[in-house]
Amino acid sequence: MGLATFFFLGSAKPTFFADDATLVINKIKIEITGLSTVGHYNCSNTFTTKDTIFLNSNKKNIFNTAIKMANFDCRNKIMTKDLQGTVKATEFPNSTVSITDIKQCGKNYKCSLSFFITDKTLKYKDFPLYTTNDRIQGTLNLKFSDIGLKAPVKMAGLIKVKDDIVINFYLYKD
Repeated sequence: MGLATFFFLGSAKPTFFADDATLVINKIKIEITGLSTVGHYNCSNTFTTKDTIFLNSNKKNIFNTAIKMANFDCRNKIMTKDLQGTVKATEFPNSTVSITDIKQCGKNYKCSLSFFITDKTLKYKDFPLYTTNDRIQGTLNLKFSDIGLKAPVKMAGLIKVKDDIVINFYLYKD
């Protein structure tokens, strides 16, 4: 009788009721932006994927995706080729993003983020992900040197890319 009272009053929940909040991802966009001596650049890679993440659960609170480096487009053939050369796309054709321990914080999220690019892995704990109407987004501010790369220099030093880069992750929700 006491156990039934707990169930009805909400002090205890039976485990057979589904109470998991889910997050369904259907598309990903990755942007790499920065500055050079000739101006701003923006290279992106958008691809569809379908994945469901269960928040506040041990079921599947992880999101992994491989990013094909050859699919980045800078809207300029020369810049696209330079980016692919800089990130060694032929030697390291894929980068990987792994988001784990996703927790809701108000309308936003926090997670653990691992970003594998070239032969380096960058790890971030309590990485913030911000919610907009149709997507969740996160931003990494880093330097080419953080991932063991050199910022490109072209035309005998006339064109120099700054070491600072910004990587934006956009996870589009259903």
